[in-house]
Amino acid sequence: MRSLILLGLVGLAAQLVDGSLGMAYGVTSTTLLLAIGTNAAAASATVHLAEIGTTLASGISHWRFGNVDWKVVAKIGVPGAIGAFAGATFLSSLSTELAAPIMSVILLTLGVYILIRFTAFGLPRGNLGKPLRKRFLGPLGLVAGFVDATGGGGWGPVGTPAILASGRIPPRKVIGSIDASEFLVAIAASVGFLVGIGSENINFAWVGVLLLGGVIAAPIAAWLVRHIPPRILGSAVGGVIILTNVRTLLRSDWIDAPGNVQTIAYIALALLWVGAIAYSVREYRRDKANESVEAVDSDVDRQEEPTPA
Repeated sequence: MRSLILLGLVGLAAQLVDGSLGMAYGVTSTTLLLAIGTNAAAASATVHLAEIGTTLASGISHWRFGNVDWKVVAKIGVPGAIGAFAGATFLSSLSTELAAPIMSVILLTLGVYILIRFTAFGLPRGNLGKPLRKRFLGPLGLVAGFVDATGGGGWGPVGTPAILASGRIPPRKVIGSIDASEFLVAIAASVGFLVGIGSENINFAWVGVLLLGGVIAAPIAAWLVRHIPPRILGSAVGGVIILTNVRTLLRSDWIDAPGNVQTIAYIALALLWVGAIAYSVREYRRDKANESVEAVDSDVDRQEEPTPA
């Protein structure tokens, strides 16, 4: 019962992050399932089955708050589903001993990307209003879907920053569109895993509590996306993912690091993580201060404009 309650809380927290940041539900949930010893393919299958419900709830919530661009959803969602099905069948064919560290490497890479992306650069805002072409969104969806299924998460970490970097639609619509299109990816990946490993290897009680936590959090996250600083949240989530998957790799047969080496690595990463969050907070406050100054200057300029005779 305790593990089910913990998983429900993880599902709630992961959906709060995902719905606010446009990424990290699958990465966060899969990281925890791997940490407690779940088979890599079963962990990803569990998360994707839960995501069928959480992404549907999240997509509806974002739509009601006006955060979804349906043209983007159509252009990226279908290729994403194809990539996810291919990734699920590929992961299902790997042995447990090989799949776990491979998934941890993928998750670690995504965690590093999230940490660097949001700590160093924040959210780009140029080129607003320009169209996103199918020749860009199609290949992006295919790659993001494959990574999502093989890594237990990755649709958001691959898709969200790529579309944000284009600066062509507002950040809240990037996040809402990615969350809405992930519904198709979750269905395709789940079908792929059910074909590859069968339903007997999936704990449906875990699926249920992850789903429940995510559904509760979905409307809250859709509201928070308008108010929470994504830069700070991205730094915090990236650090959690890095620390957890470094722990998995250091204890794996690939590395099997001594206890003192593991301790030193954890301390170094924790210090780096704290520094990244502090930097993000400082830069966020600086950006807000600059925006306030620019707003005051703009008001002064308007007041000084001569009144037409």
